[in-house]
Amino acid sequence: MAIRRICVFCGSNPGGDPAYRAAARALGEELVRRRIGLVTGAGGTGLMGEVIDAVLRGGGEAIGVIPHALVLRELAHAGLAELRVVSSMHERKAMMAELSDGFVALPGGLGTFEELFEIITWAQLGLHGKPCGVINVRGYYDRMLDALDHAVAEGFLKPLHRGLVLVGHDAQGLLAQFERHVPAPVQKWITPEEA
Repeated sequence: MAIRRICVFCGSNPGGDPAYRAAARALGEELVRRRIGLVTGAGGTGLMGEVIDAVLRGGGEAIGVIPHALVLRELAHAGLAELRVVSSMHERKAMMAELSDGFVALPGGLGTFEELFEIITWAQLGLHGKPCGVINVRGYYDRMLDALDHAVAEGFLKPLHRGLVLVGHDAQGLLAQFERHVPAPVQKWITPEEA
């Protein structure tokens, strides 16, 4: 499947390490270099603003999806040519998923974690076969990845489903994995003997 657009989940804050902002800029630049459009939450602050700015500086496509309530708080990125305003966070995530051919998480907080795990869960359920991954800037996602490995060891997550989370240390490495991505076959996640 050709990758035309990537959805990026990331912090609306910049984080405490300049490496996070640099990674967001590098991702935006790599998307432009590969002629891949950006779909994101439309915020003008933090890492979200950085990746949008990098795409716009390079002349790339950037689509922002934002709930009306956040537009009213003036949080939408002012430079977006295409801003889709929706009624709720649920509608936002559904539209972002529909517009995208893959999903990347940069460092972020609760919203980033929630968006990432929901889209991976949709892949586990067979609702999509699009690649999902994290850019593990300076080991930011190490503990999350350890927790997923622990879930496998404890019998709560099948190795096949653990493999749904691709990991790259930079944009180039992760997007190269996306290009080689083959959707995992949907398998029942609970066998009759486990029920």
